[in-house]
Amino acid sequence: MTNEQASRHRIAVIGGGISGLAAAHRLVELNPDFDIHVFEGDGRLGGVLQTTTTDDGYLLENSADNFITNIPYALDLCRRLGMEEELLPTNEALRKAYVVRRGKLYPVPDGFVLMAPNKMWSVITTPILSWAGKLRLAKEYFVPKREDTSDECLESFVTRRLGKEAYERLVQPLIGGIYTADPTKLSIQATLRQFVEMERKHGSLIKAAREKKADNGKKNESGARYSMFVAPQQGMGQLITKLTERLSGQTIHLNSPVTSVERSGDHWTVQTTTETHNFDAVIMALPAPHASKVLGAFPVLHENLGAIPYAGCSVAILAVDEKQIGRPVAGFGFVVPEIENRKILAGSFSSAKFPGRAPDGKVIIRVFVGGACHPELADLSDDEMKQIVLEELGELIGLRGEPEKFLVTRWMGKMPQYHLGHLDRVAALEAEAKQLPGFELAGNAYRGVGVPQCIQSGEQAAQRVADFLSGR
Repeated sequence: MTNEQASRHRIAVIGGGISGLAAAHRLVELNPDFDIHVFEGDGRLGGVLQTTTTDDGYLLENSADNFITNIPYALDLCRRLGMEEELLPTNEALRKAYVVRRGKLYPVPDGFVLMAPNKMWSVITTPILSWAGKLRLAKEYFVPKREDTSDECLESFVTRRLGKEAYERLVQPLIGGIYTADPTKLSIQATLRQFVEMERKHGSLIKAAREKKADNGKKNESGARYSMFVAPQQGMGQLITKLTERLSGQTIHLNSPVTSVERSGDHWTVQTTTETHNFDAVIMALPAPHASKVLGAFPVLHENLGAIPYAGCSVAILAVDEKQIGRPVAGFGFVVPEIENRKILAGSFSSAKFPGRAPDGKVIIRVFVGGACHPELADLSDDEMKQIVLEELGELIGLRGEPEKFLVTRWMGKMPQYHLGHLDRVAALEAEAKQLPGFELAGNAYRGVGVPQCIQSGEQAAQRVADFLSGR
């Protein structure tokens, strides 16, 4: 196929969040002569990834403030965008997370990765668990593996293997901080399948964690390693800025919500609130509920997308003087178990993770409120939110006085919930999409909610579209 022929190929990317932008950018990489149109209903690109810089020296993240590197897609994209040298590692001296127990903060046991302990002494000595809870967790080594391969909720999996107390006091808050979800509904297969595989292969999470630790020790005896988490020097918004720059030769439609997508003969018709466009291929990168409405002409897609539930969460950002914190925390943040009956999900010290986030002597605290278990709290007024957050931080870290800055970002209905049966629903969606020539789904609603998984989803959708248009 000549470039002249390829230039006639028009591709619509619907949704200008990180998944859609990654898809559009990958299309440009695969063939710069593609005519790409990105449709975004908002007045800006980037979706939930927003970075705010202030004149007085603060860098504030309104959602994700870093990405993980052991899933390579975000790191690889940054390399291709020329950003690799601007990625900051986390501050290893403070790389510690805490869990609230009876109003006090205690460090997560060293080596306890979500639900797989590889250092039993740290579990034995932690004040987070009672002796009965510690003994039950240690018994995990001898718990027989589950032979049934059907889906299982996260709460059932963890309680079965580690016991109820380890679930309530450690795993539930750590998972809640990632998915803002109800673990009694969350599918372990769809969210943390690696632990299912650890049980299946090794018969024990403890045994699997120890073997993995030994293997990692051998692999990492020499050579530099990336920090587990990194962030662009200028914040996560820098990633959006770089992607937008790479798309400068393409067409970006801001404030252009798409109302319908239909198949018309051998092309796709995209209808916005004001215009009608025809395309050779479409990548649908909207949140599932919005995509469901747009795809009303396709009953299987419409029904299954509409059945994916979403939860909301609010992020309250405070800037305070370090002298206002009566009980400073030497770590990145803390999570709050549901059993504590508090009104916040977690707290994060952004200025402790990366340099240059706050002026000297100042601290940025991000507090997460709401989630699937307490949706009513995420939609409080700013004044009500401020009162709750200051009360909770006063009790937990001894925060006193008024914050220098206080702002709230509400992400209502932005986090997909991978409930039981999610993978079957995704399989049905992918099978249906495969029957539609030049149509692809991308986004966090399917196979991962993190930034690297969103980038992977978008890039893989782009590759399939390029293959379709080239006749492969």
